Amino acid sequence: MFVSLFCTLKRVSGEVKKWRPAGADRGFTFLKYNLTIAYHRTNLLAHYSRWSANPNGGELESLGYKEGFRVDVDVPETTWAEAMPFHDILIFNTGHWWWAPSKFDPVRSPMLFFERGQPMVPPLPPHVGLDLVLKYMIQYVEKETKQSSIKFFRTQSPRHFEGGDWDHGGSCPRLSPLSTEQVDELFAINKNGTNVETRLVNQHLHKALKGSEFHILDVTHLSEFRADAHPSSAGGKKHDDCMHWCLPGVTDTWNDIFATLLGEIESSRPSS
Repeated sequence: MFVSLFCTLKRVSGEVKKWRPAGADRGFTFLKYNLTIAYHRTNLLAHYSRWSANPNGGELESLGYKEGFRVDVDVPETTWAEAMPFHDILIFNTGHWWWAPSKFDPVRSPMLFFERGQPMVPPLPPHVGLDLVLKYMIQYVEKETKQSSIKFFRTQSPRHFEGGDWDHGGSCPRLSPLSTEQVDELFAINKNGTNVETRLVNQHLHKALKGSEFHILDVTHLSEFRADAHPSSAGGKKHDDCMHWCLPGVTDTWNDIFATLLGEIESSRPSS
């Protein structure tokens, strides 16, 4: 979405300064309009790091844990934590990594959640940890951003792996969009298929965002049809890329929706 937005804006103004504002992974200022866009990479929103058992023991050690990933549910990732006062419009998202056994193996390298610096015992399953992280991060953002800021949370970007996950021979060979029936087959929660996290995460997002200051940028369902819009075997990887999107393509539509929502929000605000 960020790359699509940059390409769109660059067609309007080519006078661009490249830099990394407020700790961003990448950023650009369009000098003619004094407009800055920035991308802050974060996998879980919350801070996480490798955890190893203490030789002197502890609560997790007593339960047999030897290693894993420590996830501090109430501590935002440093890549974006200090950026809140800088931005006027913010778009958040998280999801894929929460249902990623290749990243957080539930046996070999589980997520181990900490709150106020202490391990949460008994250990929580990832979906409960996600709920806590969303609660704390929403509170943090609403506290640290400008009162006039506009906050969005983008729903899940669907993957389209068929025949297995990315590391188990999954592919996305489709050459045309899916039918409604095919979408339901691929993403229905009761099917518990490879791509089930798309709708599972959205359930958690909608629940957490209810009553918050966030606007929901819903891109999921329209994107579920576009199994034909991924790089697939042309992505230059050892496996099919059925998660990222080709450009131009689906993410351009996301930005069209974003621009429309932003215009509606701005027009509904009282004039200063």
